[in-house]
Amino acid sequence: MQDLAYFKWSIAVTVLGIVGGYLLAGPSGAFIVVVLAILETSLSFDNAVVNATVLKHMDEKWRKRFLLWGILIAVFGMRIVFPLAIVGVVANMGPLQVIDLALFDEAEYARLLLSAHHEIAAFGGAFLAMVFLKFFVDANKDEHWLHFLEKPLTRLGRLEAAQILLTLLAILGSAAYLESDTKRVEFVVAGLWGLVTYIVADGLGAILGGAPGEGGKAVVKTGFAGFMYLELLDASFSFDGVIGAFALTTSLPIIAIGLGVGAMFVRSFTLMLVERDTLNAYRFLEHGAFWAIGALAAVMFIGVHMHIPEVFTGLIGAVLIGAAFWSSLRHRRLEA
Repeated sequence: MQDLAYFKWSIAVTVLGIVGGYLLAGPSGAFIVVVLAILETSLSFDNAVVNATVLKHMDEKWRKRFLLWGILIAVFGMRIVFPLAIVGVVANMGPLQVIDLALFDEAEYARLLLSAHHEIAAFGGAFLAMVFLKFFVDANKDEHWLHFLEKPLTRLGRLEAAQILLTLLAILGSAAYLESDTKRVEFVVAGLWGLVTYIVADGLGAILGGAPGEGGKAVVKTGFAGFMYLELLDASFSFDGVIGAFALTTSLPIIAIGLGVGAMFVRSFTLMLVERDTLNAYRFLEHGAFWAIGALAAVMFIGVHMHIPEVFTGLIGAVLIGAAFWSSLRHRRLEA
């Protein structure tokens, strides 16, 4: 019952979301809201673990700011405004024209957004690949979960800028198989921007006082830099959910409600993980989350060449985190 207290606001928002979906589109609208909320939660559970990794080192003031304002930015900024901005850039439209298109010509809005899928995937994939590699490609890392995979990655940390090199190879390798020169150039440029954005976010934390460390810990003690790092991370995680949502509906209000409900559950999971000190209690849970991030980055790079069902994307993250949780329990029993 104590754990359920963390989800009281999420449950309240879910009820309001289902009612809103019903009022907008009847029973089918309410059903799609529920499906989208489940999709968003499953795709972003690893995001909650990484958020908790950062927040446990953040001072109380900025932690509260992220849990309040961060969720509003995540829902309205990343899941509503950001897709609108992408369509505006792609179609060379003003803000009011894009909003009008999204509300009254949903099919065209969806078509324009999906036409930028390769650029969105390149940016998000590059950013998440850097998050993943920063955690594992570290010569000073001495704790491993999947030893046969993590030890070689640790040794790669001796190579200067190994994370950047591997991410660049992933961008160029994926771009090489796109069908047109235009798409290849757009993909590489977007991927480079994702790489640059990560380097700036990580470096900003170090400049403002953080010490370089695993999985983004360089930015966690620096207030605003940590806040922005988490928002960028959330944006990268939200790309898949926003694109996947159009397989179910082209209605912007329904998508916003469904993904917003899911984002609330991610916030609740994050809060529970931080306040219950779950990451310290289950030592490999963090490893599982970062492997899930790596898997999502790979899905983004591969997904521009073939359709990968959103169910698979969500399941692979859940399986990796579940396996890490089981390993942590087993390790605790052996130590007891």
